[in-house]
Amino acid sequence: MRITVLGCWAPYPRAGGACSGYLVQDGDSKVVLDMGNGSFASMCRLFDFRTVRAVILTHLHPDHFADIECMRHAIEGSLRDGSRRQGPVTLLLPGQPREVASRLAGLTKAFDSIFIEDLPLEKVPPGVDARVFSIGPVRYCLLPARHSLPSYAVGVEGSGYFVFSGDTAPTVNLELFARRADIFLCEASGLDKDSDYVKDSHMTARQAGELARRAGVKELIVTHFWPEYDLEELRVQAREGYGANVEIATEGDTYFVY
Repeated sequence: MRITVLGCWAPYPRAGGACSGYLVQDGDSKVVLDMGNGSFASMCRLFDFRTVRAVILTHLHPDHFADIECMRHAIEGSLRDGSRRQGPVTLLLPGQPREVASRLAGLTKAFDSIFIEDLPLEKVPPGVDARVFSIGPVRYCLLPARHSLPSYAVGVEGSGYFVFSGDTAPTVNLELFARRADIFLCEASGLDKDSDYVKDSHMTARQAGELARRAGVKELIVTHFWPEYDLEELRVQAREGYGANVEIATEGDTYFVY
């Protein structure tokens, strides 16, 4: 399994950068988690958008879905000119906020949309309830998160186990969900000084490290950075919480799960 960072900033990117977007590739399956501002251009620099099988939007804040409109036009164009080998791309998204969700689900020329809440609910190890979707042998488990909008963490079960936190405050279920992760890609939206500001919707870097330590994840990569912050300061606080080395998500970098 390969995880490539398309964008790592929030709620807006640094100059030349992109907001939340991650490509997960396992075998022939390419799935994009989130498509925030600038992520489509990042994706096109790295691979052919025509090869994407599905897009999963963890929630409907613009820094996580704004470039779905770019993807839409690209897919529709490729369908018209015959350059796409398949039909519409599968789009998984929350059903709320209803106005935004309905508009995106209405882009039927480009996407076959599925509301995450309509997916089957299963108890996944070590005993949390998640919505489950499969592409070939790879299973995507979507766990409700604690955020200002309906939001989901994503667990990917394939040649290994990878977990992306999405946007969320720390929760017991997320800790359980991440417990067997080979790689945990976790938001680190703030420094210690921001703890009161982010407490209901996000994690500080230290909280991300502490949750990863309690979950016993094998590798922690932090992401979702406020563009004005010194990333090394975020890394230090995450490492103090985790008790081991922490990677900083970097656009264009690829991480491997074996």
